[in-house]
Amino acid sequence: MDQIKIGKFITSCRKEQGMTQANLAEKLGISDRAVSKWETGKSMPDSGIILELCAYLKISVNELFSGERIESEDYTRKAEENMIILAEKKAQAKKHLFRTKMFLLVIAVLIFPLHLAINYYYLDNITTGMGEVVIIAGIILYVHHFRKYFEIRLK
Repeated sequence: MDQIKIGKFITSCRKEQGMTQANLAEKLGISDRAVSKWETGKSMPDSGIILELCAYLKISVNELFSGERIESEDYTRKAEENMIILAEKKAQAKKHLFRTKMFLLVIAVLIFPLHLAINYYYLDNITTGMGEVVIIAGIILYVHHFRKYFEIRLK
């Protein structure tokens, strides 16, 4: 799926329906910045609003993912292509999520013994700050992971 092509298609369909980005965003209960990101190819619509988006734009989901109008004779072929692409993207996302989890596990396995060693050798470890480093690293990794995998929608 070509996000830029899909974005341009969303733009043209929105204009065909005589809507502005703000109008479409209001109907979908999202910000106009989200619509702008779709149309510039920076992001894709959330799966929870794709059907509603397609209804407002008077297109099918298959046409949305193809980024073009589809003639009836090409519809099945395009649907199969889109399903294959979606399956590949899902597999890539699972692989990336697995790598992230393994990375975090390795970090935890390495930091925990280090923390124990510092506590063992420095009984007055008030000034080492290792506990704070572990907490801050955990918060940073959690926030990074949350921002990357979840889109926050404002209604």
